[in-house]
Amino acid sequence: MADRLITDPRRFTDLATLSSYRLGATAARMMPAAVAAGLTTPFGFGATFANRERRAMIARHLQRVDPTLTGLRLRRAVQEAFDSYAHYWLESFRLPNLSGATVERGFDVDGYENIEEGLAAGNGVILVLPHLGGWEWAGRWIVEQGHQITVVVEKIEPPELFDWFVELRSALGMNVVALGPDAGTVVMRALRDNHVVCLLADRDLQGGGPEVEFFGERTTMPGGPATLSLRTGAPILPTAVYFTGRVDGHRAWVRPSLPVERVEKRLRDDVVRITQLLAEELEILIRRAPSQWHMFQPNWPSDPGYADRASK
Repeated sequence: MADRLITDPRRFTDLATLSSYRLGATAARMMPAAVAAGLTTPFGFGATFANRERRAMIARHLQRVDPTLTGLRLRRAVQEAFDSYAHYWLESFRLPNLSGATVERGFDVDGYENIEEGLAAGNGVILVLPHLGGWEWAGRWIVEQGHQITVVVEKIEPPELFDWFVELRSALGMNVVALGPDAGTVVMRALRDNHVVCLLADRDLQGGGPEVEFFGERTTMPGGPATLSLRTGAPILPTAVYFTGRVDGHRAWVRPSLPVERVEKRLRDDVVRITQLLAEELEILIRRAPSQWHMFQPNWPSDPGYADRASK
C-alpha cells in the first residue's frame, strides 16, 4: 500500500481530495452560523471561475427552466447556483454538531401532514427530491421527529471519500444505501419497516430509465420511485427543501402523493406514466427556486458530454 501511495499519482489526488473535505468539515463545525453563511458567496464565486464547463452547463439548465434568462440576469443566476451549492456543503459539514433545537428552529415545512398520513398507513413513504437546496437539513429534521429515514446515495470515487460521506450522513441518523444492484431490495425492506425513504430523482445516474419530457425536452429519469411505489404501496411525495434568507433558514414543500395504480397491462408502461407525472412535479418544485438547483452535469441528450455522463 505504501508503494502504491508513492508511485500512483491518482492516489495522491484522491487522498488530497479526502483530506480537503475533512479539513473543510472541521473548519465549518467551528464556525458560528453567521460566519459560515458569509462564506458561501466567496466559495461559490471561486467555484464558478474554477469550473467553466459546469458554469456553461448550469446556464443551459437554468435557461430550460426560464428561457427569458439572458445576459446579466443569467450570469447572476449561475453565480447564485454556485453560491447555493457552497451553502449546501458548508451546512452539511456543520449539521452533525448542531443541536436538535437548532435544527428545529431552522426548519419550516408545508405539507408535513402528507408524510404523517403516509406513515400511518404503514407502508413507508417515498420522498422524491431534485438536487436542490438543503435536503440534508431536512433529513436530520426527519430524524429529530422520531422517524427512521433511509437515503439512497450515488457511489463516488475514491472509495475512501464515499465511506467518509456515508459516515457523515450516518452521524445525522440516516440509514445510507449505496446506489447499485442491491439498493432496490434494501429500500423495499426499509419501506416494509415504515421508513421515510429519500430518493434524488432528477438525474438518471444508472441510465435506462423511462423516457419523459422534462422542461420541454426528452430525457430519461430513474424509474425506481414508481416501481417501488407500485410494489409496496408506499406513496410518492414530491418534495423540495429551499434555503431561505435567514441564517440556517429552510423551508420544505411536501407535495400531495402522486396517483399510483396499475392501469396498464405491462408494469413498465405504468412506470413510464408515473415517472412522467413525477417529472412534472419536479418542474413545479424547481421553478420555485431555479438558482438553488445543483444540476451541474449533462442531463439531456443535447447537452455536451451527455453520452459520457456515467463516468462523471
